[in-house]
Amino acid sequence: MNLLNISSPHATRPGNTGTVMLTVLAALIPGIAVLSYFFGPGHLIQICLASATALLCEAAILYVRKKPILFYLTDYSALLTAVLLAISLPPYAPYWVTIVATLFAIIIAKHLYGGLGQNPFNPAMIGFALVLVSFPVEMTTSWSAPSALLNSSISIQDALRYIFLSRETIDAITMATPLDLYKHQVEIATATEIYQDPIFHGPNSDASIALGWQWVNFAFLLGGAFLLWKKIFTWHVPVSLLISLSLLSLFIGWDSDSYVPLSLHLFAGATMLGAFFIATDPVTASTTPLGKLIYGAGIGILIYVIRTWGAYPDAVAFAVLLMNFCAPLIDQYSQPRTYGHKKAVRGLAKKD
Repeated sequence: MNLLNISSPHATRPGNTGTVMLTVLAALIPGIAVLSYFFGPGHLIQICLASATALLCEAAILYVRKKPILFYLTDYSALLTAVLLAISLPPYAPYWVTIVATLFAIIIAKHLYGGLGQNPFNPAMIGFALVLVSFPVEMTTSWSAPSALLNSSISIQDALRYIFLSRETIDAITMATPLDLYKHQVEIATATEIYQDPIFHGPNSDASIALGWQWVNFAFLLGGAFLLWKKIFTWHVPVSLLISLSLLSLFIGWDSDSYVPLSLHLFAGATMLGAFFIATDPVTASTTPLGKLIYGAGIGILIYVIRTWGAYPDAVAFAVLLMNFCAPLIDQYSQPRTYGHKKAVRGLAKKD
């Protein structure tokens, strides 16, 4: 019998992959609840559709690969991918957009590379990027207006009709996202004029960061703080991401008459969801302490650059995927000092 000669120290902790995934899913509940409260039941329907598609697809692929189906389904990785993808998509995107994105995320982004732990790119963001590039109209015209701005709340029956059947009257409940609206309006109007738009000026409030969106981001921030407290991930990636995004916004975009202000960058898009739930993916992110700081800062910089000078309304997906490319290189050149050695062995240096 061959024995592995592995030296101490040995770090152990209770739980398994399934426990970690369920904890992350639980941390998403506040954000999902706030999304549903302010923007209707569309995201809940998309979550159910994406989850069913992901689990069926995962089971089929596992059967073809002759893997134990129940064992891998109960690690809940496919379910978490589906939920993250569904809440990233517009709430009233057509059903086939969600199905295509989920199939691509599970089959191509995950199993093509060998399954969980071997995929170099975040599966949920791969699925999102595919449908954003392939179906730009459906992905940019299906964002719901806040319920407070609508004449009546969106019922489940109406949501099902918009997603699965007729989309003839969907314009009545949709509008541009705050980031997209501000980015395009700032070219022809001042900040004071832009803030007169109803999405920044709620019916019962003198001012708002972005009606509904700020509470969604606060809810995801709360969920992220819970995950930090549970030590699901370390602080390095989300903190460095938020700091780099904030610094660029303060130094370059200080003039709100010319650039999107910091408050919108932090609380009017997918920033908190991206910082705490997507960028922290342990499989596709950097793994060294210094590497995590570089990785998170790179995502924050790319988010600002794409939002400010790019053509897309938000930039979390593309920023994360671009840094997924860089993660192995970052790890190679940010190795910490090995116990018993005077300095770290990094890059192409020959190991003893």
